[in-house]
Amino acid sequence: MFCDLTGSTALGESLDPERLRALLGRYFDRMRGIVERHGGSVEKFIGDAVMAVFGVPQLHEDDALRAVRAAAEMRDAVPELGLQARIGVMTGEVVTGTEERLATGDAVNVAARLEQAAAPGEVLIGQPTFQLVGESVEVESVEPLALKGKAEPVPAYRLVAVRAAPERRHDSRFVGRARELELVRAAWARAQEERRCELVTIVGTPGVGKTRLVAELLASVEAQWVRGRCLPYGEGITYWPVVEVLKQLGALPPDETAAAALRSLLGESEAATSADEIAWAFRKLLEHAALQRPLLVVFDDIHWGEETFLDLVEHVALLSSGVPILLLCIARPELSDRRPSWPVTLRLEPLDDGEVADLIPDRLDPDLREQIVRAAGGNPLFVGEMLAMAADAVGEVTVPPTLQALLAARLDQLELPERSVLERAAVEGEIFHRGAVQALDPADGHVMPRLASLARKELIRPDATQLVGEDGFRFRHLLVRDTAYDGMPKALRAELHERFAEWLEQHGTGLVELDEILGHHLEQAHRYREELGIGQSGELAAAARGRLRAAGSRAFVRSDHPAAVNLLERAAALVPATEIDLAIEIDLVQALLWGGDGDAALRRARSYTGRARETGNGVAELCGRIQAAEVLTYREPEGATDRLADLVEEAIPVFQAHRHDLALYVAHRALGQVANMR
Repeated sequence: MFCDLTGSTALGESLDPERLRALLGRYFDRMRGIVERHGGSVEKFIGDAVMAVFGVPQLHEDDALRAVRAAAEMRDAVPELGLQARIGVMTGEVVTGTEERLATGDAVNVAARLEQAAAPGEVLIGQPTFQLVGESVEVESVEPLALKGKAEPVPAYRLVAVRAAPERRHDSRFVGRARELELVRAAWARAQEERRCELVTIVGTPGVGKTRLVAELLASVEAQWVRGRCLPYGEGITYWPVVEVLKQLGALPPDETAAAALRSLLGESEAATSADEIAWAFRKLLEHAALQRPLLVVFDDIHWGEETFLDLVEHVALLSSGVPILLLCIARPELSDRRPSWPVTLRLEPLDDGEVADLIPDRLDPDLREQIVRAAGGNPLFVGEMLAMAADAVGEVTVPPTLQALLAARLDQLELPERSVLERAAVEGEIFHRGAVQALDPADGHVMPRLASLARKELIRPDATQLVGEDGFRFRHLLVRDTAYDGMPKALRAELHERFAEWLEQHGTGLVELDEILGHHLEQAHRYREELGIGQSGELAAAARGRLRAAGSRAFVRSDHPAAVNLLERAAALVPATEIDLAIEIDLVQALLWGGDGDAALRRARSYTGRARETGNGVAELCGRIQAAEVLTYREPEGATDRLADLVEEAIPVFQAHRHDLALYVAHRALGQVANMR
């Protein structure tokens, strides 16, 4: 986010320097306070401008919304100082960690350009930001902006207002949670029958269906209910959910001592009140409300709750009596790390594939349906978000930015050693092995305990091993794997892919797909090094090419022509521009032809014929001409067959003179085709 004053030059001409300095000091202090209150940090002051970042050094799933809220507050605060400012907000990947710790990247540049394009008193936000905050803001579209340094006009939106947190809509079917719903209903029934307080805590990963389960309960019972939510950041948030409940109940307890304690939370009293007194007073409030009608209290996101708040909930649960109260708490698995003794009533598991399929409309393309089922990993929120993107999907589903932010923030909250283990696991893929993770971080002597911790946090789970003597694991969601992988710098990815290939070459000798897997990892290591311009990657390219070619040839032998084409095309792409790998070219033309794409086979044969001619490789040029002529015999059997026979007769003496066995194989195979067509 960039915020810059407008008219500051004229202001400097009209004010005494000391007065101007004091005014700017108040401006900078006010802006810094707003940024930090919303969880951001000021990177630097540039003249009259403030550059702030959100998500550095730690990501949060709502960083974009925090930035927009801060921008709106700054916009409204600047006029109170007698000043005017314009603000730009943009979301994207940046690089941090330099000596100055400044963020760099396209998102920074675009944010600065948006600020410069804004009018005084205006906030402009970029499209990636709007995609993340859409339902939480009111905006006006502006004409795409021609920004310096951007080839195409940049979409932008004028921020009008930030809305209160919208209620989550539940448009999809409710599937796979009938047993869990009955358990919560049973707790509610016990609270009423036995006139006591029941504490139910529902734990699950983000999006697995906790909020939906509560919504179904509230829709199915006759109850007085109130709701409070723990916030992940801000000032004075310890009792935020308590204050929300207080306001919804709309009355204080008749006990004056209890009422006085609660008034201090509402800002109506400055009397000193201890945490124990507030917990007691809040219990009295709930008991009084439940006397009138059974009371259901929902506390959302208690994994963000302060210790004092969690103590308060336990106080109410343990000491309330004689009235029907259900305390329904919703939490993520992190709660167990913070509060191991907290009683967990329900741990929501992901839906199975059949239940996920029930959430996807039948009209959707079958391939897209399959992609969504696989990527969602049983998470209903993931399904819904991907369905929202499916209308624009062409061939594959795009991961919505909201999910990317959610998952990236969740992984960023891990302790660094656990995050490192997860990233190294992601290098191997969706399925990985303990030994590989250990090999990629040999200095970490606690890999297995960290894997166990990640399993408790429901990021991974044990799985059947593919290697003898190894422990196998699987990411619970493919999207988690992709997020962990994408969070690593490309230079580190290159290094880890190469090291994993070295490890697998020693430990994966029994794998049927060894060449294909090794080829992939060596290929990735080469690509990243080439992209970054670091190191000599020629040896990596040659090794990857050899493995991919071997895997492609085997795929062709077993008549898996699509796989053969994919592998051989990747192998061919790794050949230096000045060279021709004749074995790859010959196999690739054959794979394309037998795969049913004669046009592509002909183009490929002619392509490498031309390249061979340019490089003076006569043997390869003749092979290419023979293969092209061979393809044509299927189209024009009469004339093309004779031309092929003449060409082979011309080529064989050349191949014999060069003692080129591979070229001779091509020639004699072509003679077989001539005989077959005649």
